[in-house]
Amino acid sequence: MRFDYQKWKGPKPGDDAFMKQLMEIYRNLLLQTGGDVDEALRWMEHFGKEYGFFSDEFSLEDFKRLLEDSGEASRTPQGFAMTPKGERRIRQDSLNEIFSTLRAGGAGDHRTPVAGAGGERLSETRRWQFGDDLSNLDALASMNNAVKRSGIDELMLAEDDLEIYEQEHLSACATVLMVDISHSMILYGEDRSTPAKKIALALSQLIQTRYPKDTLDVVLFGDDAVQVPLGELMKIQAGPYHTNTKAGLQLAARILAGRKGVNKQVFMITDGKPSAIREYGRLYKNPFGLDPKIVNKTLEEAAYMRRKRISITTFMLAVDAPLLEFVRKLTELNQGRIYETDPQNVGAYVFRDFVRNRRKRLH
Repeated sequence: MRFDYQKWKGPKPGDDAFMKQLMEIYRNLLLQTGGDVDEALRWMEHFGKEYGFFSDEFSLEDFKRLLEDSGEASRTPQGFAMTPKGERRIRQDSLNEIFSTLRAGGAGDHRTPVAGAGGERLSETRRWQFGDDLSNLDALASMNNAVKRSGIDELMLAEDDLEIYEQEHLSACATVLMVDISHSMILYGEDRSTPAKKIALALSQLIQTRYPKDTLDVVLFGDDAVQVPLGELMKIQAGPYHTNTKAGLQLAARILAGRKGVNKQVFMITDGKPSAIREYGRLYKNPFGLDPKIVNKTLEEAAYMRRKRISITTFMLAVDAPLLEFVRKLTELNQGRIYETDPQNVGAYVFRDFVRNRRKRLH
């Protein structure tokens, strides 16, 4: 993710809009620094001087006090630290940003017009049966039935006139988000790891607030694969690693093996080819081209996950023909899905697919 800065021409200090934009800059810097508040504030000071959004009227010290007063950061003997409230706000902002790219009511909109235990309301209706929840009543269709049966002059609503909306039952869903942290994720001045981090934070917030029966686990894969606690998402950083996609898929499969009676899916965000596998305790790596040995071992893992009814959806950030061919082959073997996209819109695709996968049983 790339930010272009210019001289501050926004609202003046003291305006609500000014504070909102200033907080957006701070939170984006916080994502860039892996949750390091002191480093984010140093960048705020640098940009404030260069682009003129700090002044005698509203200084960096005033901004620091604002962070403390709002509860988003606290002073410690070692410096400033992000609070749980600050982390929640980052997650919610990430969620709001991604949802703002989805058209309200479209394929990725999770909001439902009803509350209750069933699921999401569908457009189809059926006749009411004893025990059905009347909160799902289609009043217009019910009245139309009554008019057709008794006429407008002697209108009387009967039990047989009642129609209710069908509901789609949403089974629990277990999701593993695999994030590539190899060196290619930050090559050529293009930060692809921050958008992936933002997606993980947003998914975490979505599940915790709206789908508490769902689970989300995050797996990072470079030379090896590691599961990251949700509380550590802010610290995700790409490093000088190769891409051991096989290890990431293996770890994801082990995690999902412990989830019983739910839909199981893997979302893999990557921009690079598989360039390493672990054999006999040693890392076999080949960063040049597509090594047949590494490719075949990785494809075998995708086929195994299909047999375990684990769907893989790959969000491909590269456009190189050989790499796309590899991912398409992996998708074919797993009978999963692939989105050939870029860091700026991958979040919308992730959320659309998350919704779709919750609405059907994967086979």
